[in-house]
Amino acid sequence: MVVGVPDERRGEIPKAVVVLKPGEQLTAEEVQAFCRERIAFFKVPKLVEFRAWLPKNAAFKVLKGELK
Repeated sequence: MVVGVPDERRGEIPKAVVVLKPGEQLTAEEVQAFCRERIAFFKVPKLVEFRAWLPKNAAFKVLKGELK
């Protein structure tokens, strides 16, 4: 999941929130390198956060406001 977070210089920058499967390992640099190969440079997440789970509402939609 990618959300925009406030930034002084650009107004907003992309932040990736990643939930890993049990037993898997990944670094922020690997996530950014993967994105650099596939999407435009300005869309590559500047911040990467790893979480155990994503917050969801009663309808099982991700609460993006809590991820910012």
